Amino acid sequence: MVERNTVEKKKEAPRGKRPKKMSEYGRQLQEKQKVKQMYGMRERQFRRFFANAVHAQGAPGDNLLSLLERRIDNVFYRLKMATTRTQARQMIVHGHVTVNGEKVSSPSFLVSVGDEVSLIPSALEHKAFMEQVVDKRLNLGIKVPEWLELDKKTYKGRVLRLPVRTDIQAPIEDHLIVELYSK
Repeated sequence: MVERNTVEKKKEAPRGKRPKKMSEYGRQLQEKQKVKQMYGMRERQFRRFFANAVHAQGAPGDNLLSLLERRIDNVFYRLKMATTRTQARQMIVHGHVTVNGEKVSSPSFLVSVGDEVSLIPSALEHKAFMEQVVDKRLNLGIKVPEWLELDKKTYKGRVLRLPVRTDIQAPIEDHLIVELYSK
């Protein structure tokens, strides 16, 4: 019986072969896909948000990021009421979230200055849900953005002002997205 060598040899890349450098279009597309995935959006909806950002006053890239941050699923996530944007989205679709006392079931709902975001009273009664989802995240040392205010005792949040580019901590190169859509 032939003994096998237990140490595997590393596979070497053929000489003279370098990884291809990504084109400018590839970088732009990659940035757009990253932002779409981050906010959990599909192409058609993302294009609609971009069109709204272009028609608003100011820089289109900054407007786009502001609109994306104002979506109710993102606001709920930023208020530390859900562990992920996907979970926030699910809670909204299932009808567990209110804005100014009105139930909201669309994750793309845009909040305005002064809006109050909260859980419905029946969701607050589910102890397991509150302990495993909301309280778990509220007790973490994650800071709520400056444009939002959170009241941990009543599980309510308020929009103090519209988000600006400096409020967004994620490394997003919005100019690449603007260049991609302006072709």
